[in-house]
Amino acid sequence: MQGKTKYLVNYVVWAVDILAIVISFVLATYIRFWNFRDMQDKTMHFIICILMALICTVYTFAIDANRGFLKRTIWKEGTAVVKFEVVLILGTIAIAYVLKLAEQFSRLVMLYFIIFDVILMLVFHQLVKLVLKKYWESGDTAIKLLVVSEKEIMMPTIRHLQHRLEINYSIEGAVCLDEDMTGEEIRGVNIIANRDNLIDTVTSYPVDEIFIYTPNISQNSLNETIAAFGDMGVTVHYCVELPNIAGSTSVGNLATYSVISYIHGTERYRALILKRFMDIIGGFVGLVITAIFTPFVALAIKLDSPGPVFFSQVRIGRNGRRFKIYKFRSMRTDAEKVKQELADQNEMNGLMFKMKDDPRITKVGAFIRKTSIDELPQFLNIFKGDMSLVGTRPPTEDEFEKYNQYYRRRISMTPGLTGMWQISGRSDIEDFDDVVKLDLQYIDNWSLWLDIKILVKTVGVVLFGRGAR
Repeated sequence: MQGKTKYLVNYVVWAVDILAIVISFVLATYIRFWNFRDMQDKTMHFIICILMALICTVYTFAIDANRGFLKRTIWKEGTAVVKFEVVLILGTIAIAYVLKLAEQFSRLVMLYFIIFDVILMLVFHQLVKLVLKKYWESGDTAIKLLVVSEKEIMMPTIRHLQHRLEINYSIEGAVCLDEDMTGEEIRGVNIIANRDNLIDTVTSYPVDEIFIYTPNISQNSLNETIAAFGDMGVTVHYCVELPNIAGSTSVGNLATYSVISYIHGTERYRALILKRFMDIIGGFVGLVITAIFTPFVALAIKLDSPGPVFFSQVRIGRNGRRFKIYKFRSMRTDAEKVKQELADQNEMNGLMFKMKDDPRITKVGAFIRKTSIDELPQFLNIFKGDMSLVGTRPPTEDEFEKYNQYYRRRISMTPGLTGMWQISGRSDIEDFDDVVKLDLQYIDNWSLWLDIKILVKTVGVVLFGRGAR
């Protein structure tokens, strides 16, 4: 496991292990005494249970006990659980002896506990794997991997990756560098590009990481290619020697291949997990607020102009993922058609469209856009994980199709409801390159504290309507 997944799995497994310990201890104590009234010393039993939880915490994080958790078979899982149980019991007995608790503690409680805890941990661990597997398979949340290799070794490379990659990876496509195999399929994986159009293809393709295995192609000839992927904010795993590429690098394994990884994004994975937790809480609160506003906004929209209350549009999310963004409708129903007719009146330099006194905006639409009420339904996108409370501006599909590799890096983080562009006066910006600069400034300097500052400033922007149109 690498990066964010490693931390996520560690915390989840630690949480279910603590739960298993508490449940097992309660069951063992109850079966020993058949009630909780006849326990000899309730405080002492409580201390023993807390002690077990502390030993579990140290064991989990100090020695990285869950390394390879996603790839462990049921038999290896059983061995890992028994090993943990031995450490837990011996550690508890040793500390209880030092604290002079051992003589007062029931041996039968410990025996029952061992039986229950081994069973529960095995069951919980398998459930965690099942839930995580379903999560990564059912949504668009798996790490999207592109394989870059040579014709002669393409099939064995893909086969090896399919067998050895952890369940949070999805092979989205492959590229052959020494021969044009575009359009062919190998073990269910489509060859999507060749050496000539590799960069152009990846620029508009949903991919998080790239695995390069080209033993017969010189490293120097791939320097510019790897650097281009870095400009896009895409992580590159190069097997196995190190070209002189700028950026953060790490040596590790991918499906048992030794790789050099070029990471051009944040590695603060614990902070990213906290960021997602904030998004879930914020998304839920936002959905409650949206539910309160919806009847009044819906009535106003219906009275003002014919058409649906809500507006949805396909936008581009993190690393090229497509998702439907939701808003309260603020424009006429034929807004996209009219936009083409107004193209020559665009006041924005670059790929975005902006027009003062846009005739597509309805009367109610002008008010809800000024007050940002139209964006309330996006809290559903945030709760689902398509968007974040703070991030970059999510582009439309037609914008994204015109991106170069420099622009592409702005989608290397999850798009947000607000961001640097919002607090800088989004409607006062007249050049798309300025939007990109703000987004890249956010990506390069990201921290939880920066998110908090942007959220606080956004409140002031919304209250005073500055920069909204």
